[in-house]
Amino acid sequence: MAEPALLPTTQMGRLAPVSLASPCPRIPRAHIARRPGRCAQCQTDLGCSSGPSSRPVSQLPQKNPLRACPAESLSLDGFWMEVERIQQRDELREEDCGSGGEGRPPEEGETESQWLQDTGLSDLLGGLGLDSHHRGLLSTLTQTQVAAVRRRLDIYARSARRRPKAPVRDVRDIFGGFKAGEMPSENGDSGMKWTPLSSGSPKSPPAAEPEGPQAPAGMEHAFHMDSAYSEQAALLLQRGRQPPGDTCAWSKGSLPKFRIPKGRLGLTRIGDLSSQDLKKIAALALIELTALCDVLGLDLKRSKAGKQKATETRLFGVSLEALLEADRKALPSTQVPLVLQALLSCLEKRGLDMEGILRVPGSQARVKGLEQKLERDFYTGLFSWDEVHHNDASDLLKRFIRELPAPLLTAEYLPAFAVVPNIPDLRQRLQALHLLILILPEPNRNALKALLEFLRKVVAQEQSNKMTLWNVSTVMAPNLFLHRGQPPKLLKGREKQLAEGAAEVVQMMVHYQDLLWMVSSFLVAQVRNLNDSSSRRPQLCDAGLKTWLRRTHADRDKAGDGPEATPTVAKIQVAWLIKDTLEVPLTPSTKVAHVLRQFTGRLSPGLQGQEGNEDKDSLLPRSRLRKTADIVLCEVGGNLSEHRLDPDAYLLDLYRANPYGEWVIKQSPT
Repeated sequence: MAEPALLPTTQMGRLAPVSLASPCPRIPRAHIARRPGRCAQCQTDLGCSSGPSSRPVSQLPQKNPLRACPAESLSLDGFWMEVERIQQRDELREEDCGSGGEGRPPEEGETESQWLQDTGLSDLLGGLGLDSHHRGLLSTLTQTQVAAVRRRLDIYARSARRRPKAPVRDVRDIFGGFKAGEMPSENGDSGMKWTPLSSGSPKSPPAAEPEGPQAPAGMEHAFHMDSAYSEQAALLLQRGRQPPGDTCAWSKGSLPKFRIPKGRLGLTRIGDLSSQDLKKIAALALIELTALCDVLGLDLKRSKAGKQKATETRLFGVSLEALLEADRKALPSTQVPLVLQALLSCLEKRGLDMEGILRVPGSQARVKGLEQKLERDFYTGLFSWDEVHHNDASDLLKRFIRELPAPLLTAEYLPAFAVVPNIPDLRQRLQALHLLILILPEPNRNALKALLEFLRKVVAQEQSNKMTLWNVSTVMAPNLFLHRGQPPKLLKGREKQLAEGAAEVVQMMVHYQDLLWMVSSFLVAQVRNLNDSSSRRPQLCDAGLKTWLRRTHADRDKAGDGPEATPTVAKIQVAWLIKDTLEVPLTPSTKVAHVLRQFTGRLSPGLQGQEGNEDKDSLLPRSRLRKTADIVLCEVGGNLSEHRLDPDAYLLDLYRANPYGEWVIKQSPT
């Protein structure tokens, strides 16, 4: 699966804005006195509250690494100014209240029922026995994940018994009657043993060792993805240790750097997996997020999506799915709505270095007129971006995000995003945020990625535009967390806490977006185990490639070269330019990068080490050969549908992780 690509430059040419001769003057920042009856209520509760803890509160660190130390106080003026503008523009319409996709509190037992459905375990509620799929899924879960499933089944069963409905299966019928927290571990010991799931990578401690509270500035901290996050948290809890880090060492003004230790299977990005396997990743990530919150003693809130009203507009107030359906009629490969791409492109080309970009508002009259013109002329190609001022474009961007029928972070999981700041430790906060990104529907995740990439570019121009990471976060938080400017429903005194928390979530998403768009190796291992446990192999998207690989696999089986005997030579199928097989020695030191270099040299042997000569026999022009990213090696079939491999991954370890898969060289779609 390819990373979402923005509109090609050649096709954006007619939309490319030109610099304005006389930009609008900078509007000075005004001090806003928040009125108790209005602006003091400019946050929505979003359901973020900590529930009953499963352990003594004293075991949780009481300070928050991202909370500013007493000596440091970062302003929230940008947040309140943005909220004030939203309400001044009369975007809060009475007729819209309660009718959009903002969600509603679920009824008793409804949350658990929906949770089991989203995780693929809804059939456990019936009276039927476990089928092979459910047995396979449950067999891949860790101890903490199993405990999370048990808890949801228990809660649903208790609520169902109070309703006159069909009988509910006892949880002991599903998990064999053992008591929660007393499941034997893989090493045979009894008691609460948190055993991480092996991902095929070299085993490492489930939790990172603390680097010390006063780590030098710029030092990289390890962010382990090879064992379940909930297992890491539970192990720290068992050992009576607090998570690594110090309350004042990491603050909003200076976020630490994290690195992901690479195992021998390499790293996996979201775009490296097929859509079939990503759906399984999302279900497992939801189970893992729930398990992590259970271990941390947090109540993972969730809303039920409201019904979306039909709209007469074509761009603003239209769902991402509907926009993509319309866009793909012209460009079938579109992953991000074209109007969002155009707005980001306009701002990137003329607004990145403008002081106060995103913070300074545009003209309300101009913005309203531009919105009408976009609705009328965008798809006809008659809309001229030359007329759009960068401040007006930023207003249009924020309005587009706010006016989506459902929040960009989804109505269901917006409360979960709001819970993230309640997690005391920054590393665990990132773990929860990482799982939430994996849970998001693909259209929302792709649109969010495009937005965050743009915001990172804004922050990179801080010297000229005066927009720090915190400034950008406080300005964008209301647009992501106050869906359609809905009125507040919160307890008095929590306004600042919720405003700061929303800004912190945006700050983390912008700063750590590269990490957040990775797929944890323990989740990939769980998908491998899940596919291995099923009786069928994943279906391939390309029918021709499927037939060709089946024939190749049959030939290999006839030769007696089965998975029991590790081959000494790796046979790499080439499905691009030529239909051939490339043989590579399969040794412990052979990497994916070695295969790609050998393939490149085979296509153009005369080009190796020669900069001035063009090989006439080359199958590719030299300009293409220089772009090694154009060529990728994928594992296809076996226990994954399709997986683009990390160049640093080792082939022998990949073979052992997926002996029935095939290796295919393909052209990168990006």
